[in-house]
Amino acid sequence: MTSIARKNLFEDIPRFLVAQAGIMFAVSLVTIQVGVFNGFSRSTGILIDRSAADIWVSSSDMVNLELTIPIPASHLALAQQVEGVERAEALLLGAGIWRSSEGDITTVRLFGFDPDGQLFASFPVMDGSLSDLKQPYTVITDKSNLDSLDVRQVGDTASMGSLAVTLVGLTEDTQSITSSAYLFSSLENVKAIATGGRSANLNCRLQNGEFFCMNVFGESPDENPAPTPLSATDPVTHVLIKAEPGTDLQELKQRLQQSLPNTYAFTRGEMAKRTRAYWVQRTGVGFILGLGAVVGMIVGSVIVGQILYSSVADHLKEYATLKAMGVSNRVVYSIIIQQALWMGVLGYIPSLALCIGLGFWTFATQGIMILITPLTAAGILGLTVFMCVGSALFAVQKVTRVDPAIVFKS
Repeated sequence: MTSIARKNLFEDIPRFLVAQAGIMFAVSLVTIQVGVFNGFSRSTGILIDRSAADIWVSSSDMVNLELTIPIPASHLALAQQVEGVERAEALLLGAGIWRSSEGDITTVRLFGFDPDGQLFASFPVMDGSLSDLKQPYTVITDKSNLDSLDVRQVGDTASMGSLAVTLVGLTEDTQSITSSAYLFSSLENVKAIATGGRSANLNCRLQNGEFFCMNVFGESPDENPAPTPLSATDPVTHVLIKAEPGTDLQELKQRLQQSLPNTYAFTRGEMAKRTRAYWVQRTGVGFILGLGAVVGMIVGSVIVGQILYSSVADHLKEYATLKAMGVSNRVVYSIIIQQALWMGVLGYIPSLALCIGLGFWTFATQGIMILITPLTAAGILGLTVFMCVGSALFAVQKVTRVDPAIVFKS
């Protein structure tokens, strides 16, 4: 009976190609929507995933990686004294306006860290070196940001406020889809850029259980003064912790929270999960992308249902002949379901190849990853089969009501 299903499917090649085009469209729509959702979710926590820190210490009010309030840099020294801590490093986030040499502006997100550190910058540097960030007012960015920053290559310059900034390196796969262009630099550079390059003392204090900072600027005779190191009263955004081998991370988290006032400690996985949950659940992105996948499944089911129903109608006499010969309904139904399975599999394979190719292109040109994991591919295949078989059940209803006597009618 399988040969009958193939015969019905391939006897009219133009119709078959049109049908497969419809199925490919539906499957591609679902695959792209799911892949974009996976890529979006991955990108929001990519810097956390790539870090070598076992624990992230942040403000007790921290919402996600970028949405938090500062904590004093003195927490860095306090953390280093906690039992079980092998290494502690500071991470300072800032924001600014990037003005290219052509005069175009865009918002950027600054990440300040120790270029000689081990816990944050575990991402690949494709051009340049992290050690170049020791030079004043130098930055590294993801290569996907070149167009948005209006720069072409390492060595190009731009300005942030009154400061001249030089691009000294390029990374890959470090940019979040949700955020402004990421710029990576040293702690000193980010502190200087955030204060406009003026010599500043950040007067910080605890008030009502919260950490407040106020810039007290002095005069600077230079247009680009030398950046100054962080002091104990300067703010930082996160403290990254490397635990000693064999240390229980949950117990270390408790000790850190007790030693560092107004903070909360997260394992690397918990920090990434919290950040992704914010973007997926609190911004509605997950709902929109999920809705697109559902629409694709509905469109695909309708297309497949119409094709199968038309095919059954065209071969109604053949099915009636089989029933007149005493073939059971179960066998007739299996022919239709097998035809649906053939359509699903033959539509799925080129769709998956197309989506994977599209994913490579979007990542190379836009830095946007359409992430199709083996689990996603298997899930889409199962969904495609379910969609096609479900549609076949509607077409089966027409055969159920067919009268074998029509075989003998002219």
